[in-house]
Amino acid sequence: MSQTILTEYGKVIISEEAVSIVAGVAALECYGLVGMCSRSRIRDGFIELLKKENLSRGVEVRIKGGSVIIDLFVIVGYGTKISEVAQNIMEKVKYVVETTVGMPVEHVNVNVQGVRVNDGK
Repeated sequence: MSQTILTEYGKVIISEEAVSIVAGVAALECYGLVGMCSRSRIRDGFIELLKKENLSRGVEVRIKGGSVIIDLFVIVGYGTKISEVAQNIMEKVKYVVETTVGMPVEHVNVNVQGVRVNDGK
């Protein structure tokens, strides 16, 4: 489902995929986040890190009544406080989506799917 905004010059249609890409890019800028993972690839303990061109697969967006609900599926770095990383992601994604897209964000849910140990590279 998409959101249509009427202006004096015409209408703007914002798709859920556009919102998910904005949310994914905003989340990747947060400290402690290693990457996004696909919600459909979580089987048998195998989690695939997504590259930047596939960010929307790690974000689920629902637009209801003009507001947005965002679910993020993330992998955090070992040694970081998961609750702090998740809180920072929530605040950053909410702010960026509201200012970029212009739609109110009702909820940002962070689903931590794994912890990745930094291999020193």
